[in-house]
Amino acid sequence: MNDDTALSLSELADGPAAHEPTSKARRRAPTPPSPFVEFFRASAPYIHAHRGRTFVVMFGGEAVIDADFPKLVTDLALMHSLGVRLVLVHGSKPQIERRMRERKIPMRFHQGMRVTDRATMSCVGDAVGSIRGRIEGLFSMGLPSSPMEHARLRVASGNFVIARPWGVRDGIDFQFTGGVRRIDTEGIQQRLDSGAIVLLSPLGYSPTGEAFNLSSHEVAAAAAAALKADKLISLVEGKGAVDRRGRLVQQLKPAEADALAKGGKHLHADTAKHLLAAARACREGVRRVHLVERRADGAVLQELFTREGRGTLVTAEQYEGLRPAKLDDIAGLLRILQPLEEAGILVRRSKETLEHEIDRFVVVERDGMVIGCAALQVFDDDHEGRTRVGELYCLAVDPTYRESGRGEAIVEYIAERALAMGLSHLFVLTTQTAHFFRERGFHPVRWTELPPTRRARYDKRRKSKVLFREL
Repeated sequence: MNDDTALSLSELADGPAAHEPTSKARRRAPTPPSPFVEFFRASAPYIHAHRGRTFVVMFGGEAVIDADFPKLVTDLALMHSLGVRLVLVHGSKPQIERRMRERKIPMRFHQGMRVTDRATMSCVGDAVGSIRGRIEGLFSMGLPSSPMEHARLRVASGNFVIARPWGVRDGIDFQFTGGVRRIDTEGIQQRLDSGAIVLLSPLGYSPTGEAFNLSSHEVAAAAAAALKADKLISLVEGKGAVDRRGRLVQQLKPAEADALAKGGKHLHADTAKHLLAAARACREGVRRVHLVERRADGAVLQELFTREGRGTLVTAEQYEGLRPAKLDDIAGLLRILQPLEEAGILVRRSKETLEHEIDRFVVVERDGMVIGCAALQVFDDDHEGRTRVGELYCLAVDPTYRESGRGEAIVEYIAERALAMGLSHLFVLTTQTAHFFRERGFHPVRWTELPPTRRARYDKRRKSKVLFREL
């Protein structure tokens, strides 16, 4: 059996196939599915995975006054219809400040928190009431030929957040500014079990009956943690979690989210607050927090129902990594390797062959899907001044993840694995990607320099190039 190494890079996509298809095969070529059909099929695993899960979704008051807010409500209603248990947390900052300006009430902040006196608290109550009314009204829409037709959604709101006063700090009396003491998880779960969407406002009540103005970010993080939510989804203002060059940061650990929030002067202030809340939620047991740019239409659906997403994931879990392959990965390996085999780039391998060789393979797994692989075979019969050598073969990367450095990462992982096994050299056979390996320390040799047992299986018709790398 002859094994050429392949990479699913751009040059492979343009390379010649091993055999031209016959005219009969061309006539029978199926019509490619539309982008909608492809998306719908690709989203099926996420629809199954999200059904019955509890998601807390937080958005600011800016979203509520945006002309596109009904589109967000429609997307949330769609998620609910797919079986997601939704808890919504809204902000109210622009609505509160508009009322304060209208009533000529001065605004006071300390430590980034609003000082809420009695006059300000009156504005808070008015703002929260109007926001609840708008949200509940939009979820009640059901006009024919509209996205909400036949939705029949119920929204439950109430005194689910128990508050405590901030008190006096640095000599400043925060009066009616408070923090979250606890979340009425039993009450929320009852509403979710009944099929309702739960709506939480940044307003909490103390056991003494007083109302307090709360941070919506704190309410969202506390609710997600208390409910043991599967996800906290934060719709952020600005461009989201970006680096200093304005590039989206796709994944962060809690400590990295903290560091970016505290040191990222280039970030929108709202994004920094979301990052701190995300880190807190992760530390308190929420598996994944998604930060999504609020102004991007449909971004929540893209983040939740596509593998690449549209935002920043904050998680303490490993989202993507290299690991040894196992039998459960066979289907994923076939999916990646078969297109290259059909193009004549790789030698065909049956399912049985892969099962037999599974211990030689490593895979790159991303969110439960195999997106890359390679294998290592050891040869003990080399007589070219080398001791034990290994062949790196079946190197392939899913086309969606081309040009992302994963191919190089797999090569280095295999090289480290070979070195740990006591191998002195690594070699590859390839027809189209010799330059890729030369750039990574491999140098070309004659095929006659292969170990004898591998040389006996060399296919002279393919004329594969042979490259060695000293470990």
